Amino acid sequence: MLSLLAVRARFQVAALAVGLALLASAASAHAGTDPPANAPLPDVPTLLAQVRAHQLAMDAIQENYTFHETDVTRMLNKNGSVKSTDSETYEVFFVNTHEVRQLIAKNGKPLSPDKQKKEQDRVMKDVRRAQQTPPGQTPKGQVVISVSKILAVVQVSAPRRVLLDGRQTIAFDFIGNPHARAHGLAEEAARRMSGTVWIDEKDREVRRMTAQLDENFHVGFGMFSLSKGSNMVFDQKLVNNELWLPTSADVNMSAHAFGIIGARVVVHVTDDDYKKFNAQAIQQPGATVVPPTPQQN
Repeated sequence: MLSLLAVRARFQVAALAVGLALLASAASAHAGTDPPANAPLPDVPTLLAQVRAHQLAMDAIQENYTFHETDVTRMLNKNGSVKSTDSETYEVFFVNTHEVRQLIAKNGKPLSPDKQKKEQDRVMKDVRRAQQTPPGQTPKGQVVISVSKILAVVQVSAPRRVLLDGRQTIAFDFIGNPHARAHGLAEEAARRMSGTVWIDEKDREVRRMTAQLDENFHVGFGMFSLSKGSNMVFDQKLVNNELWLPTSADVNMSAHAFGIIGARVVVHVTDDDYKKFNAQAIQQPGATVVPPTPQQN
């Protein structure tokens, strides 16, 4: 349970419903533009609106991609020593803008035929659920702590330019707004967070985000709680000069669950092996959920 919650806190920038006029103006004003380092800083609310608008255009492109994700989960004891280490490797693709993850290996070993069949059945359910969930909404049964959900319920400050990997970014700090209206567990948790976000100035995409819990967060009538100080780092980069996709994430979590004194979990997520579907391939809700044969770019 603990590792699942941690892994689900990976870097996803969910699509939000913004007007097509804003999308068109953001794309025409900023596409291909490389702002000078001494240019005035953009207005942060306008910048965030442009990020959300740009994501709408990216959602259609991301469904052409598949990639591998490896989650390494380390359980620590009270003095910080590693008690156990587990790894899971997933094939990741998108359906109706929603991420679908198919487990293909555990601790470096492929799944047995019986487990493959069970995983296939599970993923088919996720595919159907994704097809039935409108873009921008979270599929039933999932809790996604995304950048957009965090930024929806925080106050921002201290905008500044920062050079990151040779590209200009606009960085700013944020802190949870206790008066913001939260929708669901993800935004309730976000109201208790603080951190920093870096936005690529040219592409209006989130490049990196760090966040930490500033107070304990209780779930399920107090039966489970994340402890103050739990933190996460998300990164994404431009892939094939076409689409921004996640590259890594780190989650350090202290938690208490009913009947358990406490647990510390460290999760490192690596995303790689990006491939693009052949142009003629189409995802369909048929008998298989294996993505169409990709072409390596």
